[in-house]
This record gives sequence, C-alpha cells and structure tokens, in this order.
Amino acid sequence: MTAYTGIQGQNILIVSSDPANPVEGQIWYNSTSNTLKGYQTVVVAAAWASGGNYPFAVSGSGAAGTQTVGLNFGGFNAPADDRTTATNEYDGSTWTAGGSMATKRTTMGSCGTQTAALGFGGYYEPPPTLYTNTEKYDGTSWTNTGGLNTSRNNLGGAGTQTAGLAFGGSRPGGFPAPVGYTNTELFNGSTWTANPTGLPTARRSLGSAGTQTSALAFGGAQYPAPATNIATTDSFNGSTWTAGGNMNTARSGLSGAGASSTAAVGFGGTTPSYTAATELYNGTTWTNSTSMSNTRSGAAGLGTQPLALAIGGYTGTAYTALVEEWTGPSSGLQTRTITTS
Repeated sequence: MTAYTGIQGQNILIVSSDPANPVEGQIWYNSTSNTLKGYQTVVVAAAWASGGNYPFAVSGSGAAGTQTVGLNFGGFNAPADDRTTATNEYDGSTWTAGGSMATKRTTMGSCGTQTAALGFGGYYEPPPTLYTNTEKYDGTSWTNTGGLNTSRNNLGGAGTQTAGLAFGGSRPGGFPAPVGYTNTELFNGSTWTANPTGLPTARRSLGSAGTQTSALAFGGAQYPAPATNIATTDSFNGSTWTAGGNMNTARSGLSGAGASSTAAVGFGGTTPSYTAATELYNGTTWTNSTSMSNTRSGAAGLGTQPLALAIGGYTGTAYTALVEEWTGPSSGLQTRTITTS
C-alpha cells in the first residue's frame, strides 16, 4: 500500500490583494474577493468580427493605416456605378469623410498611414485608362507627386509615404493585349525609381504586406495569359526578391496586411470560387486560420498580422460595404480565477 503521509505540496498563500509580480504557476487565495487565483498562460484564438460598415459598397479601393486609425480611398463605387475619389477615415468603429482624391480610379497600389498615405497607379474607364499617377494624403487633402515609371493596375504596395514600394500588376483587356508585370519600383517621398530586380513571376491581383526593405508578395494571377492563380510567396529586402513558402490555397484578388515579410496575414480572394480563407505567415510557412465571415475578392486590407481590417470587396454576386476586423491568435500570462467544485 502506498503511504501518503510523507507527501505534501506547497502552501497556498492567503493575501488581501493579488501579488504585483506573480510567477507562472503561482496560486493564491484572495481574502478580499474570496477567490482562488493563479497566474498562467492564456491562449486567445484568432477571430474575425464585424466592424463599422463602409459608407457605400466598394471594391478595389486603396487602404492605409491601422485597424483603429485607418484610411480607405478610391475604388469602384457600386451604387454610383463608377470609380470614385472618395476618402474615408476609420476610428475603429465609425467612418468619417476625408478629402477627395484628384483622380478617379480603382485597383491602385497603396501604403502608409491615415495621415501620411500614398495611392499609385490604378485603372479607370471609359475610356480604358491606366495610371502612373501618385497622390499623397496628409490627413486632410490629397496632393499629386511623382508618377510611377510603369502604368498599371492590380499592383502590390508596401511601406510608407516617404519609403514606398510598388510591384507586379497588369495591363488589362481593352488595351492591345493583357500583360502582367514583374516591375518593382521604390519611392523616396517624391520620385519613383525602377529597381533592377523585379518579381520572379509576372502577376496581378496579389496580396502585399510589409515595408520597403521587408516586403511580401503572395498569391495572385500569374502571366502569361491566360493568367492562372498561384500560391507563390516572395520577400523583398530592399533590393532583391527571394522565394518563400507557398500559401496553402492558390488564389488571386486576395487582401493582405502585415508589418514585415515575417509577419503577414492574407485573406479572401478567388480560387476561382470566392473564398473567405485566412492564412498567417511567419517568414517561412503559411498556416490556415479562422476564415472571414463573408467570402469576397478585391477587399482592401490594412493593419498588422495581429490586428487587420478587410474593407468592402465583391462577394461573387454584389459589391459590399461590409467591414471585418481581424484579431490574430495570441498567448500570454494572465491572472485567472480558479473555480473548484
């Protein structure tokens, strides 16, 4: 028979207030609240939640900023059946009108913050027009600045207003022939410079994230025509592109967010069916995560891997004003109440 008389654990402290600096695994009894408590690692699952609807159904717009200090501009204004110059600012729940862009366009590249944003390239019709135009936003108004070297739409964008990056894109139908681009350009606040090395694969409608010196290009439709959806991922270090891990789902028309090439989130798009699939990238591998509540392609994406925003898009049957807020998975030590029975 096993003898238990020599076995004993640690005494549980009785305290009137929770310890200021507990250690992992520590347990105590709070005599003030009459509760048993402990300090442990808590894992919070990833989730999408409804945000404040955009003022109108929109698709192919530009975006910049964070989940609680965001900016959305341009795109296709579905109710008006036209491209738009409208700009709206987000505070985490409500959209407020900002200054209008100088040029109507959709499917442009974008980057920056709510008070220092950049919109470049894009498309307008009729007649079919591709832009090199670049505009800066200062939190109140848009100002024209130096244009891209190559006109295109459906391109990727990353970085800031003074250190921006443009890559990929296409020349759509309505021109002599559809063409995909590998072209990569760097912006210094006033001028775009063509980078000697372009994307390894010509593609459009790709996801993008990061900075001018730590950018990510993922998914998209690969050329030559007919364009096919791909899962390819490439990272940029400021001068060259390097192949990374493939996405789990090949798709185009997807959205992206992230602060660097090692911490990004990609969501939505077409496979060719419309999808709400969400994936997380750690610099090497993509991992499937919680899907959006609504399938869509062409949504604007902004923010970081932990806190991103999906704005508008096309659901397969209609343009939408729906906004979804992403909170990535997280873990950390927390004081927790322990229940007993």
